[in-house]
Amino acid sequence: MKRLFDIVMSLIGLIILLPFFMLIAIWILLDSRGGVFYRQSRVGKNGIDFHLWKFRSMRPDSDQKGLLTVGGRDPRITRSGYFLRKYKLDELPQLINVLSGDMSFVGPRPEVRKYVDLYSAEQRKVLEVRPGITDLASLEYFEENELLARSSDPEKTYIEEIMPAKLKLNLQYIARANFGTDVGMIVRTVGRIFK
Repeated sequence: MKRLFDIVMSLIGLIILLPFFMLIAIWILLDSRGGVFYRQSRVGKNGIDFHLWKFRSMRPDSDQKGLLTVGGRDPRITRSGYFLRKYKLDELPQLINVLSGDMSFVGPRPEVRKYVDLYSAEQRKVLEVRPGITDLASLEYFEENELLARSSDPEKTYIEEIMPAKLKLNLQYIARANFGTDVGMIVRTVGRIFK
């Protein structure tokens, strides 16, 4: 049921949003040099790497200056990227990942290999399900970038505080996940974006 929902809704979403995607693409190209899309290797179900799609919101080669985004005004973020990130519009191309089966609408957010390698055996249970575009941890840490901006050592704060807390929420979701909770999570996410 969940996979069928993912296929149908991601396909409908991509068709309906195609004109909007084209407008965003033009804006990104006019705003800064580089491509329209950003692809990053993330760890998916069963620990298998896949390429996650996003609209590019940073200047080219920003990954070389760190994997964490610190604050809404991180100097690597472009003008269009600031707006896209604020309203989570940079995440929309992940509908491609959902359609292809790498992701689901709801599930633990996929992490980069560097941080997955730090997971405990218990925490690695989040890799038993498809990662998602949204989850409970995404809602609880909606302003994660701002939390990191207030830290004197953002990476240490992420590894020692934020990441374990998010993984705990992910494990709670997995233990009680069903179609109803997934729909509720989607509704809550949309509501939080427009709040």
